Amino acid sequence: MKKLVFLGLTACFMYAGELDVTIKPVNNEIYKNECGSCHFAYPAGLLPSSAWNKMMSNLSNHFGDDASVDKKTFQTLSSYLNENSAEKSMNYKRSRKIVENLNGTIPDSISKMPYIKKKHKEIKENLITQKEVKGLFNCTACHKNAEKGIFSEEDVNIPNYGKWEKDD
Repeated sequence: MKKLVFLGLTACFMYAGELDVTIKPVNNEIYKNECGSCHFAYPAGLLPSSAWNKMMSNLSNHFGDDASVDKKTFQTLSSYLNENSAEKSMNYKRSRKIVENLNGTIPDSISKMPYIKKKHKEIKENLITQKEVKGLFNCTACHKNAEKGIFSEEDVNIPNYGKWEKDD
């Protein structure tokens, strides 16, 4: 009986943990410092390695900016992104869903990911494009614990709207 109770509690904690931390948080200081100096340091599990490689191959024109880095930093960033990409982070709910919804595409950005677009389809466009949010790329505008890897619907607070309540 004790084993059964213990296994049940373990399963509950594992499930609860998945609900809270839906993607592996960034744990690489070089990545945080280099990429996070200009924008939110997106968790690597938000994109497949093919998309990260595509992005890294054109750092001189990174969404209109030159984000070039020296060779050693480039290798560090590329290794980190590839080792923690969506397909290598399948034990996290969001990464798993991202991979399941790729449909053979190699997206140019996180905001163009089929899964990300699907998750935000119920939100009115004016809430996404307002100046406080700017677009789907600005995760931290609404996901207050994004840096901790928490992207659950329960954690969303949209500027000029409030806590997100999904319509039933």
